[in-house]
Amino acid sequence: MYRVAFRAYRRLFSPPLQTCHGVWRVREGILVQLQDESGRIGWGEIAPIPWFGSESFQQAWAFCQQLPPLLPEIPSLAIPAPLTACQFGLETAWLALVDPDPPLPPGADRPAALCGLLPTGTAALTGWRGIYAQGYRTLKWKIGVAPIAQEMAVFQELLAQFPPDLTLRLDANGGLSRDEAATWLRVCDRVPDRIEFLEQPLPPAQLAEMFTLSQQFATPVALDESVATVAQLEQCYQRGWRGIFVLKPAIAGSPRTLRQRCQDYGLDTVFSSVFETAIARRAALRLAYQLSPTPRPPGLGTGHWFDRADRLQAAEADQIWDALAE
Repeated sequence: MYRVAFRAYRRLFSPPLQTCHGVWRVREGILVQLQDESGRIGWGEIAPIPWFGSESFQQAWAFCQQLPPLLPEIPSLAIPAPLTACQFGLETAWLALVDPDPPLPPGADRPAALCGLLPTGTAALTGWRGIYAQGYRTLKWKIGVAPIAQEMAVFQELLAQFPPDLTLRLDANGGLSRDEAATWLRVCDRVPDRIEFLEQPLPPAQLAEMFTLSQQFATPVALDESVATVAQLEQCYQRGWRGIFVLKPAIAGSPRTLRQRCQDYGLDTVFSSVFETAIARRAALRLAYQLSPTPRPPGLGTGHWFDRADRLQAAEADQIWDALAE
């Protein structure tokens, strides 16, 4: 039996994050503390993103509140399939007790090994320098937010400013039209040494069109919203996708199942953030290094999107947990 406790959190983005899904101002989530009969503690985090296909915060909180304080083995719980963030958070805490992972390689969580997220729009023209100074050498820029002509002009200016050791990922969050996606890929093909891939150019329902784009252009196309959960990953793989899978473990569902699917299929993966605390971020990093000793830089460089004075920026789980009690 395991004693379980939950604490909810709210964190303000600083500045708010803008994507084609809208403006995101507050990150809400739930920390999970699981204690076994010997007193050892396992930590987990439930960090849903409903517009990406997970449950809402309210649904996750309602599920947590109806659980008894003493639980049997976590995988035996009837966690409904739509509650993918709850599946991840509870199972992560349980795995920390029954099957702890080895330590991460030295430097795995340093900026040089991660991908950092740029501000959207023209703010990227000044914002990249501070992120670069922290040590990031792979950056992501979200597109599909402003008119394509405006974003293309900013893109060209970014490339002119970037030092030669900087690589860029473009993330459309499914917000482009077929013609706009082709335009972006055509331009990216001219600078292959600067662009790693174009992420989710079209909505998930247009998988066939993304297949076509991936065959017409040299710049790789990656899936993100299309493979938000393990079930969606399975569907896209069965339909023939063999390109890059951008995976957000914290909303994908069972981490054991996610790991097994990646191993069984030999997927080309990039593990990505849902703007979680260090608890879920460390779990995502462990998955990345379990599946590849030299993974593509995980897209987990998002801490700078919250105020430095935010106590949930702490690196240790017990510090984050204690901060919520104050």
